[in-house]
Amino acid sequence: MRSLFKHVAVAAAGAIFCLTAVAQTATEAGRPAAVLPLAAEAPPKLVVYPPLADPLARGVVILQYRTENVRVIPVFGMGALEVSPRVGHLHVTVDDRPGTWAHTSGDPIIVVGLEPGVHKMLIEVADPVHKILTSETITVTVPTQPGAAAISHKH
Repeated sequence: MRSLFKHVAVAAAGAIFCLTAVAQTATEAGRPAAVLPLAAEAPPKLVVYPPLADPLARGVVILQYRTENVRVIPVFGMGALEVSPRVGHLHVTVDDRPGTWAHTSGDPIIVVGLEPGVHKMLIEVADPVHKILTSETITVTVPTQPGAAAISHKH
């Protein structure tokens, strides 16, 4: 008898779950499907916010950003071009220097060790085969650190 009750309870819970999963509010019914053909997706957009003030005062550049119509994840190669919603990663270049690094998470971009002064940072959204989809360039001013002359050293 106990086993029968357990089966009935599981079946009832499953039925309630299915009913709530199928129910839609008026706003949900008008939304597009979560997965669209890539041709129908809007182009990617990148928004980079100004560096956080407190860490910048200590010489640490922390850039928060958000993307629209692309998920930043560590996936590369031709096969990933067909993934929907679109996936990609960021390319980060500082001061037009040779060498760009890939940023592959939604975490903030963190840069340390820049000399005091004005720096240009190019943030690019790239697809899984490194084709640039959109970009934003920001200017960051790293302040001189108090007492930096007394403790400065090269690595």
